[in-house]
Amino acid sequence: MPTSPLQRIHWLLAWLVAAVAALVAACKSAPEPPPTTVQDSRMPTPDKPTAIGPVAASAGSARPSAAATPRAYRQDAATHLYGLNAQRVFKGKLPPLLYAIGVLDVEIDRAGRVTRLRWLRAPRHAPEVVAEIERTVHAASPFPVPARLGKVTYTDTWLWDKSGKFQLDTLTEGQL
Repeated sequence: MPTSPLQRIHWLLAWLVAAVAALVAACKSAPEPPPTTVQDSRMPTPDKPTAIGPVAASAGSARPSAAATPRAYRQDAATHLYGLNAQRVFKGKLPPLLYAIGVLDVEIDRAGRVTRLRWLRAPRHAPEVVAEIERTVHAASPFPVPARLGKVTYTDTWLWDKSGKFQLDTLTEGQL
């Protein structure tokens, strides 16, 4: 055991460095799983490229999602929403004070249809924004088919400006 004050300081410093290293290591995200080699007929291939944004089809978005995780699917869903609402997306950096911020879970079935919405953080001071976000998500259905996931629940944060335009956290350009 350390007996002198200098030895105690060295042990305390060593313990602190180890604790910080453990915290940093715990903050790393797990690596994405490698893509499977089995080809699904709905999945993009080199001779069948993926479209950027929503693609018109009789049943909505004809673009399948090759996402292997809900986090990766969130990118496809955000791109889909932006494509269908281009005139309503806030261009550039958002102002420092936003009118509303909401966090929404969206459940998508095998066909890309919205089956459930669940607010994790609703902007209760702006019920009109809650209603408009829900309407926008339902109107965008069907979403890209989650081909590798079957069905998926993804979470995104809606950043709402007082002008009525929005950005999604997944594709945000940041704030001033």
